[in-house]
Amino acid sequence: MISPAPTANGDLHLGHIAGPFLAADVHTRYARSQGREVALGTGFQDTSTFVLTTALRRGVRPEELVANSAAQIESTLRTMGIGVDGYTGDDDRFTKWVVDFLGRLHAAGRLEPRSVRFPYSERTGRFLVDGFASGGCPECLADGCAGLCESCGHLVAAGDLIDVKSTLDPDDPVTLREVDVLVFPVERYREQLREHFEAHVDGMRPHMAQAMARMLSQPLPDFPVTYPIQWGIPVPFAEVAGQVVNPNAEAMAWSMHCSTLAAQQRGGALTGEDELWLAGSGSEVVYFLGFDNIYPFAVAGPAMLLAFDGHYDLPTRYLTNEFYELDHRKFSTSRGHVVSGRELAAEVPRDLIRFALAATSPEHQRTSFTRDALTRITETRLVGPWNRIAERVDTHVGRTFPVSARSRRAAARVSARFAESYELAGFSLNRAAEAISDHLARLDRWQPTESQAGDFCFEVVHLLRSAAPILIDLAADVLDPGPGEVTTITPVALPRLTTGVGR
Repeated sequence: MISPAPTANGDLHLGHIAGPFLAADVHTRYARSQGREVALGTGFQDTSTFVLTTALRRGVRPEELVANSAAQIESTLRTMGIGVDGYTGDDDRFTKWVVDFLGRLHAAGRLEPRSVRFPYSERTGRFLVDGFASGGCPECLADGCAGLCESCGHLVAAGDLIDVKSTLDPDDPVTLREVDVLVFPVERYREQLREHFEAHVDGMRPHMAQAMARMLSQPLPDFPVTYPIQWGIPVPFAEVAGQVVNPNAEAMAWSMHCSTLAAQQRGGALTGEDELWLAGSGSEVVYFLGFDNIYPFAVAGPAMLLAFDGHYDLPTRYLTNEFYELDHRKFSTSRGHVVSGRELAAEVPRDLIRFALAATSPEHQRTSFTRDALTRITETRLVGPWNRIAERVDTHVGRTFPVSARSRRAAARVSARFAESYELAGFSLNRAAEAISDHLARLDRWQPTESQAGDFCFEVVHLLRSAAPILIDLAADVLDPGPGEVTTITPVALPRLTTGVGR
């Protein structure tokens, strides 16, 4: 399980949590409850040019920004209950592996020198790549930065931007200059990629499947592997001396390192960074990622794997999400339009946050977070119903009641509904949150007679177990009934939910 590393230019905001991170955590918790071995990894990326642009806007050293952001991201993941096994950074092990991975491609002749046009700032003497250059996407015309188009998912060469300008200083005169860089000719692998993803179209959500079909139906541009800038991982290739790795070209090497680190943290005896990715290894690689990240992780990265001539298996499953907005405007760390998970968890219990984010997760379209909506959703769909139900259970604590076959069948149907939402083939945080709401409402309406007390209490506890991947604190002390058919239950007092921390 891999969630691509966020840029280390600020804390992890709710858009990150509501998109890939909560989803990855929920599925991991569910899969482990079914006895599967899962390793979940992520980390932070410090090589992105957005680190530099944010540091310049804030007037801080980029190294200081990275150090603070990395600690904040890790703390927010922990605070929100995202159980990451491997947390990657910029240590020597990682950077060496990136250089080794690309070095093998270089030695095999898979990387080629090209003269590429880049915007150039006459005022600063700097080539403008990724976060330093903005303009219109040549594919869909949407405004954005160079590198990857957030709207259509395509690769966007900085030199191809429409009306390109400097993001830091739009009045800075920009010219186009050619410079030799190393590229990876993705087009050579397009037909293999097309066949692979057509055979695994069920491993993608509709928007990604549509975008992949469009991209792979036309010639793919060369993918720049090196950039003529100084911020990043230096490359040892003589023909591009002084250049660094394009941060988006780190995707596959980082994914391998991330999965290996996560598996090792769970006790896996792995000897190589790519062991889990070798052909025939038996691993399944699952990405939870934003739609805007599909090109490096589903096009250029897998094409690099193909360049190793069958040495690696290709990923087959990608769970994408759209943008999660704040008050109907895009979250922006660099511009300070954010709410971090840690900030919110200081005010609101994290189970309520996880439930609200699951209910509004941007699985297929943009959705928006507001504090008013958080309050309404949690109070009406979760806190109120649950506390009334828990009070009803309290009246039966300490006595033993029979559980009927009818109630066991009802519980099995509840389990099946949740499984449909938790399994990868139909994974949906929205539907899982909806199932929690629906069954809480059903149990809240139930006024059990004395003869129904066992069934009522059994179905309450069973629902809580089913909701455990989302409501991690509420379900923490609920015991598993163990093997065999449950025929009796002795209710215990259930915890209550509050709308504020410390209440």
